[in-house]
Amino acid sequence: MKRFNLSTRELVLIFLFWTLLASLSLVQRLYDPRGEGLRVIPTGAGPLLFPYLEAWLWAVLTPLIFWLSSKTLNDRYHWILRAALLVAAGILIAMTVDMLLDMLRAELFPRPRRRGMGRLSPFRGIAPFLIYGAVLAVGYAREYFLRDQDRQRESMTLQARAAQLEAQLAHARLDALRMQINPHFLFNTLHAISALVERDPSGVRRMIARLSDLLRHTLSSRGAEEVALREELAFLQKYLDIMEVRFQGRLRVTQKIAPETLEALVPNFILQPIVENALEHGVGRTGDANIELGARRDGDDLLLHVRDEGPGLGDSSVSGVGLTNTRARLAELYGDAASVVIASADGGGVTAELRLPFHVTKDTHV
Repeated sequence: MKRFNLSTRELVLIFLFWTLLASLSLVQRLYDPRGEGLRVIPTGAGPLLFPYLEAWLWAVLTPLIFWLSSKTLNDRYHWILRAALLVAAGILIAMTVDMLLDMLRAELFPRPRRRGMGRLSPFRGIAPFLIYGAVLAVGYAREYFLRDQDRQRESMTLQARAAQLEAQLAHARLDALRMQINPHFLFNTLHAISALVERDPSGVRRMIARLSDLLRHTLSSRGAEEVALREELAFLQKYLDIMEVRFQGRLRVTQKIAPETLEALVPNFILQPIVENALEHGVGRTGDANIELGARRDGDDLLLHVRDEGPGLGDSSVSGVGLTNTRARLAELYGDAASVVIASADGGGVTAELRLPFHVTKDTHV
């Protein structure tokens, strides 16, 4: 990770920090707490300029020290080697700073300097070395902060990618379930058409025309996971129009749809396999097919039911392709918030009840 490339904002902050530090140092030097207050400002710009030049020298060296903190924060190097490199770099920087400051003093203060222990003191480079250590510590703090930000961004990116892949997988599973339903429905419809070819040619022509409309609607709305109940009922009506020809006037459909449920969102093509199952297993002994469709709101849930008046429950009526796929689709879309219950109806027949969250906009429950 290349942390030594500081941003413009960081460079400006480094310059402002060292300039502020120089200003505070200058004020401290001008103010003499042992005297009457402010000292007399000396003539010449040297004493005023020197603190700023010293601070700006450190400002120039700060990116270099940050680079050292970035390069040595690497597990490829043994800690002893890293420590040796940092100490050696600190000594070199401290000696360089001390030499440059001596040159600046010679230029800004052209009077003879006193000789004494100051020039020969072994502690001359301690102050620059301590400053180097402080800047190095800030560099390490910056490096840890930036790496933590990188880890957080990577984690968020991975989470977003995982969520996207999960959504794509769910969409693919739903598509696969719908692809299982559509051929099943198409084969059954074609079988019904073939049974009427000789007995009712005009009825067959009507069935083929309505089947064409139905398939066109299926293709145009393939990408929609949810549609308004109003649209789902309109699609179902196209299917019932085909079944009316098949049953030759023996199909009667009663709808009990609460008006406030018409704009509720439901899974696309959710009712057709339920109704098809009712027509397949719920025809009475006389050959009549009486179907009741219902929709009502129950608190935060939408209840849909399809009832037939057939002979009752059987193994095939609760485990067919349509019902199996319906359960799987509801589980993909709503999890445990949706369910399908198949039960015997009062007075005979079977009722299939679907319970799903009531909402009128995607992912928003009301």
